[in-house]
This record gives sequence, structure tokens and C-alpha cells, in this order.
Amino acid sequence: MSPQTDTTATTPTHTWQLGDLTVNRVGFGAMRLTGTAPFDRGVPRDRERSIAVLRQAIELGVNHIDTAAFYFSATRSANELINRALAPYPEDLVITTKVWPGRDASGAWWWATPAQLRDQVEENLRQLGRDHLDVVNLRVPPSRRTGSIAEHFGALAELRDAGLIRHLGISNVTSEQLAEAMAISPVVCVQNPYGLGASNENQALLRRCGELDLAFVPFFAIAGAGREAGPAARDSEAVCTVARAHGVSVAQVRLAWTLQQGSHVLAIPGTGDPDHLAQNMAADRLRLSEEEMACLASLEPATRSDPSPVGSGHIA
Repeated sequence: MSPQTDTTATTPTHTWQLGDLTVNRVGFGAMRLTGTAPFDRGVPRDRERSIAVLRQAIELGVNHIDTAAFYFSATRSANELINRALAPYPEDLVITTKVWPGRDASGAWWWATPAQLRDQVEENLRQLGRDHLDVVNLRVPPSRRTGSIAEHFGALAELRDAGLIRHLGISNVTSEQLAEAMAISPVVCVQNPYGLGASNENQALLRRCGELDLAFVPFFAIAGAGREAGPAARDSEAVCTVARAHGVSVAQVRLAWTLQQGSHVLAIPGTGDPDHLAQNMAADRLRLSEEEMACLASLEPATRSDPSPVGSGHIA
């Protein structure tokens, strides 16, 4: 194993600020707690196993969990699993959620009006058993990524002023929408798809967040073009070569490469597997050389492999 790599040390060593909240840079994404694939597309996970994974995450140093009320299947709710596993919550635990998308009882997707955002916030509060939400991201629909988000973000800012929300973030946005949101209310994080083969637009947004001292929180850093379907069965030879050189998994290489883009970059990899959880946490200890970073940065953007309606743009 390379001396640059220590996969047995699992406690994150670097932190970042989400407003006045300090989080470890490797967090946990809750989307895969309910099944082997998100929503109702996979095999349901054992409830006690998911609860155990959440508790293990806290033991390994996670103090930042990303979730949403629409992370549910016919048999499981991510928010309710988090509540069951972790309440009463550790004082340093930051739970981030997102609103604007929603799903009805049948699982069908819908998008909230500004006036409906309060109901979505209160739904998260009920499920999590909280009296306020630490961070709420406004998750912008793919169809609105070239339009104004002022009305929706302004509605969230009012809920922040009312004490229901501590800090605000935005998700799936452009640089122009970030500037629009910041003119309305403070923004503590931007959550966009990012990883090996990221678009020029998202690379520029990551750099802009660094200039503004804002957290950039990539989703699909491991899955890449597979998105909700998960990573491809076979990765590129360049990624595999780096993984073999360090004696680690390709997922760890993808996470490490992403984290090394800047100290303001966080990670929220999700899993329902205890072994994968430990590997994800260990990625914070993996240091890639300048040559490896450059080689991986030269990879072409991957082509999406999942044609499903959810994967093609409903949510991330």
C-alpha cells in the first residue's frame, strides 16, 4: 500500500463552516438508506441494518447528514430512519435537507409553489423530530436552471427569519442563480453534481464558491454519470490504475480526487453497506499526487448510463 494512503484511519481530519456550524468534510448522504436503489427502484434494505449504518457513521466521525422528505420507498423513510437511529441527536450533528421537489403517497413527483415550501419544511421537521432545520437547500428543477429562483428562495428566507431554518443553501444551480440567491439572503452551501468528468459549468461554480468561502457539496461524486443508479460496473482504466497503486477502491479515488479540489469542498457519499461506509470515510486520508490528479482531471465527461425518469432529472 502506498505510504500516502491510510485506509484504517477513518476519522475525518478536516472541517468546514456551514454558517456558524462546523462539519467534517466527509459526511453522509441518506438517499440509499431505504433500498439498494433510491425510492422504489431497488430491493428494500433491512430496517435495523440501515439504523446500524447511521449509528456507525456517527461513530466514524460523521456530523453532517444530507437527507430529504422525498427520500422514501413503499416501506422506508430516510428521515424517519435518521430520527429512530440518532435521536436525541448529538449536539454537533448538522442535518441538511432540501425542498421544492416532493412526492405524493404513490411516489409520483411534484414541485412546490413558493407558498407550499412551508409545508415541505414542516414535513421535514415532523419526520426528523426537530424544532428547526440546520440547513435547507432549495433544490432547483432541471427545467428552471436558466430562470429566476428569487420567488422560491425568498419564501425560504422568510421561513429562516421565522426561526424554522437556521441556514440556507441552493442545489442544482448556475452561477447566476447563486448570485441571485445571495442578494436575497445569506447562502452557506451550493450542492451540485460534481466529480470526475464534471462539466465546465460546474467546475467554474466550484471555483466561484471557493472565492466566496462557500461550501461546495457535490452529489454523485462516486456514481458519476450513473447518478441514482449508482456507479458503473466498470470504471475507466485510469481510475483503476490509481486505485491499484494505492491499494484502495475506485470509489475512494473518486472521493479523494473530489475532496482535493479545494478545502471548501465537502462530500456526502451515501451507502447502506457498513464496509462501504468505512471506505468512504477513509477517502479523506487518501492523498493523490499532482500527476494522478492531473491524469484524472483529463478524463472526458462520462455519458449517462441510466435512462430512467428519475435519473434523467427529477432529483438528486
